[in-house]
Amino acid sequence: MNLYNLIIQDKEEVTLNDIFLEPHNKVQLTQLIKENTYSKELQEYGLPVNNKILLQGSSGCGKTMTAKAIANALGKNIIILNLSNIVSSRIGETSQNIKMIFDKAARERSVLFLDELDQIGKARGSDDKDVGEMRRLVNTLIQLIDYYPENALLLCATNHPEIIDTALIRRFQLKINYGMPSKEFLDSFYDSLLSKFPEDLRQIDRKYHVSFAEAKDHTFTIVKGNLIKKLENQHLIQL
Repeated sequence: MNLYNLIIQDKEEVTLNDIFLEPHNKVQLTQLIKENTYSKELQEYGLPVNNKILLQGSSGCGKTMTAKAIANALGKNIIILNLSNIVSSRIGETSQNIKMIFDKAARERSVLFLDELDQIGKARGSDDKDVGEMRRLVNTLIQLIDYYPENALLLCATNHPEIIDTALIRRFQLKINYGMPSKEFLDSFYDSLLSKFPEDLRQIDRKYHVSFAEAKDHTFTIVKGNLIKKLENQHLIQL
């Protein structure tokens, strides 16, 4: 398996202002961007720069968009890997390929984004040999994180931090939590999504207790359906 073929190519340009973030998360992410912008100056004073970040919490609440926004703000290329897609039956090969990607990101000073970090922990089976090989993979990842250079940025995301090896968790200097949005927060999100449409298409039944991604899909599905009905009625009138 060639891991280079599994790098997700994504050219979408996102800013922090495009993401609905809790205020305290936005403050932390803004400082993170500034720290990495002024990393040389901070290091001259012996101040460490946070460059190993764990984004944890609910699916569909902005973790991937956050990684893209950070890369965009720093003017850096982003390398996106979904770890659920790369665990090979030949674990040693997976370790070698992950190392290649870490080396590539460090060499290019890219932002490396590892999605679904928990998949490495979840992949451990009951077979003793499998457990041993997966532990070696986790050890490899820990070493790669330990030696990741300060002038590169590593972002990892998980929906299930509770199942990740605690030794891995300790490697991250900053952990940012993403929870399900409140009703008020979702209303602001719906208002933003609907503002681009004509007034007669803005009236929809809003779903709550869902992620931003689910709310967006729900909104666009209803708006498309209503727009199609409107176009069909116009067509009938013309006939």
